[in-house]
Amino acid sequence: MNQYSTLRLAFGFAFLLFLVQCQTTTAVESRPVQFDPTQVPYPRLSDYAFFEGNMATLDGNTGVLPYELITPLFTDYAHKKRFVWMPGGAQAQVDEAGEIQFPDQTVLIKNFYYPADFRKASDNWDIIETRLLIKLDGKWEAHSYVWNEEQTDAKLTLIGAFKTVSWTDLAGAQQTIEYVVPNKNQCKSCHNRHNELLPIGPKVRNLNQSFQYEDGTVANQIQAWQAAGFLPAGAIASEHPPLADWNDPAAHTVSERALAYLDVNCGHCHQAAGPAHTTGLYLTAYQENPTQLGIHKPPVAAGKGSGGRKYGIEPGQPDASILVYRMESDDPGVMMPEVGRVLPHQEGIALIREWIASMD
Repeated sequence: MNQYSTLRLAFGFAFLLFLVQCQTTTAVESRPVQFDPTQVPYPRLSDYAFFEGNMATLDGNTGVLPYELITPLFTDYAHKKRFVWMPGGAQAQVDEAGEIQFPDQTVLIKNFYYPADFRKASDNWDIIETRLLIKLDGKWEAHSYVWNEEQTDAKLTLIGAFKTVSWTDLAGAQQTIEYVVPNKNQCKSCHNRHNELLPIGPKVRNLNQSFQYEDGTVANQIQAWQAAGFLPAGAIASEHPPLADWNDPAAHTVSERALAYLDVNCGHCHQAAGPAHTTGLYLTAYQENPTQLGIHKPPVAAGKGSGGRKYGIEPGQPDASILVYRMESDDPGVMMPEVGRVLPHQEGIALIREWIASMD
């Protein structure tokens, strides 16, 4: 090899090394969260910089704290990754009921995705949408972002969207649905309390559990929020006992699990301050009035939604209970919840059936 060839090879290697270093720097380079209250909602999810590196891994940026709910809302078997972000120095407060009063400019981030094979849940995700709840001037706003096919970014939508989603379930069966991204009005229909749009999931009782963070640390989420400055110091976790895990029969009774499930999946509407308050059916975790739970309670307005059954709950008889009938239905004019699913939640239905069957 002559001297010219040697120099050309050395230069080529050096240039290649330079390109690799540039690509590596670009891949790991991050910027702080971007939030201008006069500009949000941004047109693209990436504009906020909530996620660092490759967006499709859904790794939270600095100050974007992940969390999980003890009993989550069912959404057509979608997996979810949740995060909370607050502006520097801001802190939430907790009221006597354990409700978290978030400061202005808080953003609650919920990502919906499907692993190609639920038996390998950490691999090959299809991220469908990211929903943001943003608090501005004391009011919450809901915004949905639909991910592109390349899984590189998501765009703001006001009108919702439909997307065909397929996956292999835990039993090895192939599933396919037409997934519905809600429009802005549909978001309001669920997140409605006292005629205000409010968060559903992040309450102290539904956060009061251990969580493993990205660095391997395991900590109680309430204490982690306190350590991050998101909540004030004090005995918050001990003052508000955790909600039952609907899917943990070893730790909770059937009744505790059933009421927790109904609280999260139905109670945001079916409560005194919710849009379904006129039904007199209040499906909350600590409801003690049997009639308000639906036991031997006839519907306010009989019709197609009753399926010919007489009572919300007929003790000992799941098949005679309106509650089960509406949970099992996929008819838009019958099914409950009315929005947020196209599939019945078979495992949740099995729990409610077991609960009703156990009643005297």
